[in-house]
Amino acid sequence: MEKRFKVYVYEEGEPPLVHDGPCKSVYAVEGRFITEMEKRRTKFRTYDPNQAYVYFLPFSVTWLVRYLYEGNSDAKPLKTFVSDYIRLVSTNHPFWNRTNGADHFMLTCHDWGPLTSQANRDLFNTSIRVMCNANSSEGFNPTKDVTLPEIKLYGGEVDHKLRLSKTLSASPRPYLGFFAGGVHGPVRPILLKHWKQRDLDMPVYEYLPKHLNYYDFMRSSKFCFCPSGYEVASPRVIEAIYSECIPVILSVNFVLPFTDVLRWETFSVLVDVSEIPRLKEILMSISNEKYEWLKSNLRYVRRHFELNDPPQRFDAFHLTLHSIWLRRLNLKLT
Repeated sequence: MEKRFKVYVYEEGEPPLVHDGPCKSVYAVEGRFITEMEKRRTKFRTYDPNQAYVYFLPFSVTWLVRYLYEGNSDAKPLKTFVSDYIRLVSTNHPFWNRTNGADHFMLTCHDWGPLTSQANRDLFNTSIRVMCNANSSEGFNPTKDVTLPEIKLYGGEVDHKLRLSKTLSASPRPYLGFFAGGVHGPVRPILLKHWKQRDLDMPVYEYLPKHLNYYDFMRSSKFCFCPSGYEVASPRVIEAIYSECIPVILSVNFVLPFTDVLRWETFSVLVDVSEIPRLKEILMSISNEKYEWLKSNLRYVRRHFELNDPPQRFDAFHLTLHSIWLRRLNLKLT
């Protein structure tokens, strides 16, 4: 891939809706990816569309929501923009029509990514959609779509308490499990119903009291519960990886990131939602040897979920491109 893969970025459109994106928010991966593709002169970008393997539609759904959303539940203004943008590039270039968009990709971390992609039938059904909100029940197709890890960078960087260090690795882990978060979606109410402040070994809060620190709890827990909210994706999964707290995935229809190359069962615990009442029993059944194995693997895979400046081999930027590359290999052009 590093030698051959080339991406053409369409130049049509004006910032901030196109060629720009958030770099300091829960949706930071949108802006960071656009920045790396357009401003860093990455070796993966080509300015000759005839040399490209894939074509990038560089609009930001997060900025579309910020600047165009008018309170319409169907997000009509967002869809109109995307539809018009595809019409523009397909009129100015022959590449979209050649494959019905199959060698094109959009990238978004906003919850409304799947909804916005419905603006064009081929974009939804044929193109590569790179999205954090990878819900297989809402049309996400892992054979052609790519799960983007949701990485929260509120200040443009990972919180200092989650930076890789000897102190982090040596942090005592007095708690078996931990969760704190709002009640929304179908999974979290079940978790809170059974475990909210019911077991001192597993602190579970609806909202963490202000005098307590969220990341301190993550650093002090062996396992971190990662239930879906309204949407399947959550930055909590990546925060758990950063804090070396084994993620306990509590979700339905969530296609996890980078499953083409990563075996999530080697560094996380996957628990069916129906088993939430048995969470403590399940975690207690994990031997110390297996826990240390999971933690060792977690420390190793961390590099695949980091956004480096500039990007480094095998980090989140490169693995995202690798996932796109694999799906492009599945496409046969006539």
